[in-house]
Amino acid sequence: MHSSPPFNAPAARRLRAALGMAPGHVAYGLRAQYGMLVTPETVMAWERGEISPTSAELTALAGVLWCSPGELLAEPVTMREHRMARGLTAEELARRLGLEANAYQKMEDTGRWKGNERQSAALASALGLSLAQFVTATGKHDELAEVLRSAVTTRWQAYVKPLSKLLPVPKQHLEYVLEQLYNDYQSKMVATLSWGSASGEAGTGDAGREFLAGIVERFWYLAGGAS
Repeated sequence: MHSSPPFNAPAARRLRAALGMAPGHVAYGLRAQYGMLVTPETVMAWERGEISPTSAELTALAGVLWCSPGELLAEPVTMREHRMARGLTAEELARRLGLEANAYQKMEDTGRWKGNERQSAALASALGLSLAQFVTATGKHDELAEVLRSAVTTRWQAYVKPLSKLLPVPKQHLEYVLEQLYNDYQSKMVATLSWGSASGEAGTGDAGREFLAGIVERFWYLAGGAS
């Protein structure tokens, strides 16, 4: 069973008011155009943010309010939410990616993307995802953090290939970013050690933990993929 998409209640209320419609008009439109038995009270509950429409109800509501489904969504996070914001069905997106519809649907339902590098690039393009959005939507944030932590604390060269499997980014760019990240981390550690014996050891631990805790954000900054 699908959870409800992240509904933007204020936007729904604003769009309805702009059309000069009452909640009853919206309920009537849902019934007449889409065969959905939705009461005016339900429409008002949607607009107050008390409950959210299902995917089918949201698509129908967009039709009644003469807008795109994306205009009724809060900031999308998951693959499904990004797809809905683009007004695509799962079948349409699967076709664009060169995947069987059932295979794509399973990945969307579980939130775990398993496509190859070409399909990953196609997914990011079709949904208009930044690198940061791609990683979050495909459920790979924790895996990315783990790879980056290993890369800066050991030999970064060994992690270019694992990273290229996670992100639709040219290998040369990943090599540049990883080397920068590695040098930043090592410079910070060396500088902290030079502060002195006992205090240096304590500082090293703090500085290292702080750097590693924010390593994904540092990666996006260097990679230019945070926007």
